[in-house]
Amino acid sequence: MALFSGLSLALMAGKQESPATPAGPSQAIRQWICRQVVFTQEVEMEKIFENTMYAARWLLAPIYFGLSFALLALGVKFFVEVAHTLPMILTMSEMDLILVVLSLVDIALVGGLIVMVMFAGYENFVSQLDLDESTDKLVWLGKLDTSSLKNKVAASIVAISSIHLLKVFMNAPEIANDKILWYVVLHMTFVVSAFAMGLLDRIMTRH
Repeated sequence: MALFSGLSLALMAGKQESPATPAGPSQAIRQWICRQVVFTQEVEMEKIFENTMYAARWLLAPIYFGLSFALLALGVKFFVEVAHTLPMILTMSEMDLILVVLSLVDIALVGGLIVMVMFAGYENFVSQLDLDESTDKLVWLGKLDTSSLKNKVAASIVAISSIHLLKVFMNAPEIANDKILWYVVLHMTFVVSAFAMGLLDRIMTRH
């Protein structure tokens, strides 16, 4: 009897010390499915967010289209200046005629800058232009990246500033000396800035 009681106690102790039985395969499968569902939802949310952010670039499209109205305004100003000059072209002095021509050149340079920013910016930041093969394409269209566009804009600003400074020098007797000095300082700032940007781009392309 004592022997039987000892065996019973040993068996009970063995049951208490035995490790817990592992979870069944069905519970592991449910956990794996839950993890896959959460991962799929995260991927879908990330895809929706990225697609929405990428589509936001089209907000720039009306801005670039709005530059065409600035181009239209420059065209109106150009022909108003021409119409105002033609009746007086025989009586106006050579200096006045040169100043008018410089003003027209200035308007043309600004118009070219607007066209370049409008098309190159649209192609770089929104979408490529899908033009018909029969359409005459601009030579630089599709070849200007952001770095080239920046340098072209800087060069155009320097050219516009040069024309304006030439107009100031030709009309120097009617302009105060301190204003002429500031015009020169501003023009040299544009020149140095354009040169520095071109130099930095060249250094970056080498590396």
